[in-house]
Amino acid sequence: MPTNFLTDVSLYGPGFLVASWTVLWLTILTIVVSWISGLLAALGQRSSWRGVRAVAAFYIWFIRGTPTIIQVFIVYFGFPQIGIRLSPFTAGVLALGINSGAYVAEIIRSGLSAIPRGQMESALAIGFNHAATMRSIILPQVFRIVLPSLTNEAISTLKNTSLLSTITVVELTLYAQTLIAMTFRPFDFYIAVAVIYLLLTTIFTQLAAWLERRYAVHS
Repeated sequence: MPTNFLTDVSLYGPGFLVASWTVLWLTILTIVVSWISGLLAALGQRSSWRGVRAVAAFYIWFIRGTPTIIQVFIVYFGFPQIGIRLSPFTAGVLALGINSGAYVAEIIRSGLSAIPRGQMESALAIGFNHAATMRSIILPQVFRIVLPSLTNEAISTLKNTSLLSTITVVELTLYAQTLIAMTFRPFDFYIAVAVIYLLLTTIFTQLAAWLERRYAVHS
């Protein structure tokens, strides 16, 4: 094994590990935010209140029709103008979570549409209220239906964390750019970043496959 490779690993490996951990935390927290906002928006689209439906529709329309990087800039650079100052990490999680939430909302909406309407009517007829029916009967089925799509969205979210280098979050991309500025070796370090992202997305994919098998066994 070449000596300079071992030297690179010892010099830059710990920094890549820290940056990878940052990416992982960003992804996990963003997924939590996106699932919450996506579920609320999906249920909002089905609300009996016209105002709620309008807000949910506007949210999805605006987010899906504008670039993710602009949304990140609005949260990080724009919010301070209205008195809301967030750290780069928090702003990144919020911006990516809201962005992904619009796509999660459409995924959940398609899952809800796949559930026969009679299930809700039957549950209400035997004494369940609407909230209990959604929580105990409808949403578990929806989750199983949309799990592959949610996995794809989670992987996109993981890759989108690279955009947060633009607001000084020290994740993989910004760390690599810092090393490139010092060493003038863009090929080496961008390849390293690509390999790490491939490993992380593979882990997410395998986790999703395990979840699908688990749900298949217990269905």
